[in-house]
Amino acid sequence: MGTTDKFSNKAEELKGQAKQKVGEATDNEQLQGEGKIDEAKGDLKQAGEKVKDVFK
Repeated sequence: MGTTDKFSNKAEELKGQAKQKVGEATDNEQLQGEGKIDEAKGDLKQAGEKVKDVFK
């Protein structure tokens, strides 16, 4: 659960940011919402990884 998980979580966050941008550009509120959710999931997972690192 190390580097691979961290990259995966960051990728999910970046995917969310991209969805938000596309949603904004196309005025698609659903896509913007999905992007915000994906970004939040990535952020939470990264926070979890940081907590795990502290206790190692």
